[in-house]
Amino acid sequence: MTSARPDPFDRPASSGQLGQPGQPDRPTPAAHPDQRHGEFKIPGGKLVVVDLTDADGVIRDFRLSGDFFLEPDTTLDAINGAVEGLPTDASADAIGRRIEAALPVDAHLVGVTVPGIATAIRRALTRATTWRDHPWRLVRTEPLPPRVHLALDQVLTEAVARGETPPTLRIWNWTEPAVVIGSFQSVRNEVDLEAAARFDIPVVRRISGGGAMFMEGGNVVTYSLYLPDSLVAGLSFEESYAFLDAWTVAALRELGIDAWYKPLNDITSAGGKIGGAAQKRIRGGVLHHVTMSYDIDADRMVQVLRIGREKISDKGIASARKRVDPLKAQTGLSREQIIEHMCEVFEREHGLTQGALEPALLDRARALADTKFAGDDWLYRVP
Repeated sequence: MTSARPDPFDRPASSGQLGQPGQPDRPTPAAHPDQRHGEFKIPGGKLVVVDLTDADGVIRDFRLSGDFFLEPDTTLDAINGAVEGLPTDASADAIGRRIEAALPVDAHLVGVTVPGIATAIRRALTRATTWRDHPWRLVRTEPLPPRVHLALDQVLTEAVARGETPPTLRIWNWTEPAVVIGSFQSVRNEVDLEAAARFDIPVVRRISGGGAMFMEGGNVVTYSLYLPDSLVAGLSFEESYAFLDAWTVAALRELGIDAWYKPLNDITSAGGKIGGAAQKRIRGGVLHHVTMSYDIDADRMVQVLRIGREKISDKGIASARKRVDPLKAQTGLSREQIIEHMCEVFEREHGLTQGALEPALLDRARALADTKFAGDDWLYRVP
């Protein structure tokens, strides 16, 4: 039975923009001190940790620490002094400018950046949580139809936002191939509907933005993260993408792939693009999902995706035997071996326990798949 609750995905999420900075030297009574702690792992660098007191809207007792390197030693005092007295509504940019102005002329920051320090401070001030603050569970369902997967993304994001179920890492398994387009894409501009029908490939629309994806069940690695919005508090949208997929990049590098994150939302390597990420945010919750190519039929892909023809028309792909196979070619491992290693890395870095999808949530998703996600109103919201 479908839920009678209003659909938060039909409303824009709040912008979450931070307030503008005030004057850093205003008087500061400390009648209501509030201890704050923030952490941020610099992509490709070290962990930044900050501790401070929110004393009635002003930062006091600020202390920066971490496993980075600073030269000369006076750089640490300079940074601490620059942040002391700033208003707690100062933006990350304002914090960064204050720190930059205070750095010694011969300062060297290794494994840490000024924007990274500013982000850690914003995370402290917005009461951001860390990965380990949450009881992460792993869900691996039986193969499901594409529309049920997309409905599960909505249902589980809502459930985590309401506290009905714990933050979850879900690995997708498919019953059939699909073309999955972004929430704001035009069906006719992105997809050759005649070719999709000829190959019996359904076209479906997801709730997140981004580009079209050609999915073959056993030839892609797709996962979704459902998390409380406190985990990405204080991060820009760009930072949140790299932050949420850092464990994936680490796992791929351990498998021998020279992988890195390419803003805004691509995971790439020396051998080419591996996959892409997309997000959808509602009040209290965030959906972040990623699809990576394991072994895709490139000839079929470019027949079905119009934009795909342009993207790889200069790659000399002229045979149905040609594959887009960055994970398979660069690791020599099976899809399942890659997924197992990714889950092991997530467990090691963030904690992860085996879980099962609640039957009531699966039922809710199936009902939503048969209504919203099967309807032309949703698929052709952008014709």
